[in-house]
Amino acid sequence: MANRKVVVTGLGVVTSCGVGTESFWEGLCGSPPEGDRRIENFDPSEYFKNSKEARRADRCTQFAIAAAEMAMQQTGELTARADRSGVFIGTGIGGIETLEEQIGILLEKGSRRVSPFLVPMMMPNAATAAVSMKYGFQGPAENTCTACAAGTHAIINASRLIASDRCDVVIAGGTEAAFTGSSIAGFTNMTAFSSEGVSRPFDLDRDGFVMGEGAGILVLEEKEMAQERGAKIYAEILGGASNADAHHITAPSPGGLGAKKCIELALEDSGITSDSVGYINAHGTSTPLNDLGEAQAINSVFGADGPLVSSTKGITGHTLGAAGAIEAVAVVIAMQKSLIPPTAGFINPDPEMPEINLVHGEPVQWTPAPAISNSFGFGGHNGCLVIGPN
Repeated sequence: MANRKVVVTGLGVVTSCGVGTESFWEGLCGSPPEGDRRIENFDPSEYFKNSKEARRADRCTQFAIAAAEMAMQQTGELTARADRSGVFIGTGIGGIETLEEQIGILLEKGSRRVSPFLVPMMMPNAATAAVSMKYGFQGPAENTCTACAAGTHAIINASRLIASDRCDVVIAGGTEAAFTGSSIAGFTNMTAFSSEGVSRPFDLDRDGFVMGEGAGILVLEEKEMAQERGAKIYAEILGGASNADAHHITAPSPGGLGAKKCIELALEDSGITSDSVGYINAHGTSTPLNDLGEAQAINSVFGADGPLVSSTKGITGHTLGAAGAIEAVAVVIAMQKSLIPPTAGFINPDPEMPEINLVHGEPVQWTPAPAISNSFGFGGHNGCLVIGPN
């Protein structure tokens, strides 16, 4: 198989703390809002041909279309053939807003009133399909649906399409819009949410996550092609890995063993050593078991004086299947800014947690180096993406 280099030539992001890369970055370095992280005053019509087309897309797809447009605007004139241009967008839940709305209509008004657009709006691959049609990309158009690891897995899978010489360009990322009655009730009843509505990654008083929504999109491109056309290169995808805990439907494996192995596999795949890593964007959900297991994994691989670590979920909330992609965007911007965003909400260290080099309080300057973005999902799905500076 070929082993071509993969670079990032476009970034797009839609989150509650900012829409667009600059606004998003300002939000990451600011103070966390109170309550859940819904995106207010989002108008999808500006990213679609017309309002009718926008209405026929679930909010999950609307976010992906918006982020993809922002990313594509940064790329300049792409030169790849349509059949060598792909799309790979992950989601944890997909079009649940449409599904829940139409079930309500079914129960209240009967089956004949259910929308004929229910299936194409709710299916998890809807965002991928919509983006491929918008840009006429006729290569692989696929979807990763691995809970909270979906965005990270999608980017890893997309990069391999380029590295293996199947594609020259792939629009990759993740999207999620799960603020519905049933999903909120489900997470609440399984006690996954913070009882106080506060995200405190790695803090002694962490008691659950705060939900967010949004999308992160990266345009990935074969490096030589990007250089030849004079594209701005933001970062390089060095590699990544995926594995499974095979332990429990929601809880991570004891000691963070699955996460530890995934990090080690990602380093091996990227051809780098642990001492070359300068930053880890942690999964850091603010749940007791996840943060403990991740800290154990990071400490085991890198030691207490390892790379700088932060979780951006203190600001964005946990955006489920979009999280890994949004955090990959954050890593790339951190390289551009030579700054690492802090872990909002962290105040009190947990004496039971192994020591990690956690950034909190204020952004910290750094010399950009290879960075890891971690994502660990329900079902034991682990994903670690390795990104290098250009």
